[in-house]
Amino acid sequence: MHANPIWQHWRAAFLLCLLLPLCMASQAAVPHDKAVPAYAEEQTILQFEKDTPEPGLGSTDSGRRHIDRHYVKPFGLQPEMDVLLQRGGNTWRTLRNGPIATIAGAILLVVPLLIFGFYRAVGPARLDRPETGRKLQRFSSWDRLVHWATAFSFLALALTGLIIMYGKQLLLPLMGHDVFSWLALISKYVHNFVGPLFIACSVLMFFTFLRENLFRRWDWNWIRKGGGLVSHKHVPAGYFNAGEKVWFWGGVAFLGIIVSVSGLVLDFVNFRQTRYVLQWAHYLHVTGAVIYMAATMGHIFIGTWGTPGAYQAMRHGTVDEAWAEAHHALWYEDVKAGRVTAPRARHDAAAVAPPVQPQRGNDYA
Repeated sequence: MHANPIWQHWRAAFLLCLLLPLCMASQAAVPHDKAVPAYAEEQTILQFEKDTPEPGLGSTDSGRRHIDRHYVKPFGLQPEMDVLLQRGGNTWRTLRNGPIATIAGAILLVVPLLIFGFYRAVGPARLDRPETGRKLQRFSSWDRLVHWATAFSFLALALTGLIIMYGKQLLLPLMGHDVFSWLALISKYVHNFVGPLFIACSVLMFFTFLRENLFRRWDWNWIRKGGGLVSHKHVPAGYFNAGEKVWFWGGVAFLGIIVSVSGLVLDFVNFRQTRYVLQWAHYLHVTGAVIYMAATMGHIFIGTWGTPGAYQAMRHGTVDEAWAEAHHALWYEDVKAGRVTAPRARHDAAAVAPPVQPQRGNDYA
């Protein structure tokens, strides 16, 4: 009896999912062999012998604290300027280079394998009938500009973030110190400067697509049937289906807020953040970014190989009538009946295909 080929693919993916975290755990780096996490915010204060205090700097019973003039910022004296050793930093470094790096790397490697296994087992969502060759306007030029600006800025942040996180362990042995130092420096500045751009693009995308991502009563039917991803039975949906709405609220909104706020805390350190605040911001930033990247892999898969025609919609702005009827039947019916005159009513009506009217048979004029 021949083994089921689908089971063979799943078995191979399952074994890789088990082995990869173990391999990464063996490569996880810690600061040194005897690094011990300090689970208390212990710190040592740097003080000098008592001297005549300078005006405005003050003094303590144990002696004057020496502070250089260039550390006095417009927002006041920077906190922790007299901290020589903060042992919480050792805790952060040990967790960051150990468990956090291992778990994050395992997620980012296992998720593509699961997506590949799903694709091989289930296949893409195909149309019920051939394409007609007649196009409907789905996205305006503004929609596509905002989407792609957000997407490319996110990819730049993801790539540079991975280099910052794993480059020392994976790339440094291959490139050498000189080349990798330049790559790490460029990645750091790209990450710091593209971050605020990504936040601005995310805000624009949120308000651009907000109205179409409000949940409607028919979305629960789509969720109950799993969007027909496995059965390949097309579930009626509006302009966006429930899965796209979950991505919008869970990814663009919720995860976007987490990585944006924590990223700003880490990016602009002149607002009196303590080391303790920066360490927790880093924990949240890495966690949110890893989940965001894993969810983005699913979004990219569904928008390309998983749903043929979806990528062309966001690239060119138009979709075939057969595609619209199969994947977004409720929106298609509104267009056909003339209840909507554009991708959204605020767009230029001249860019919209005229409403289609049924004729004989199964085709439409």
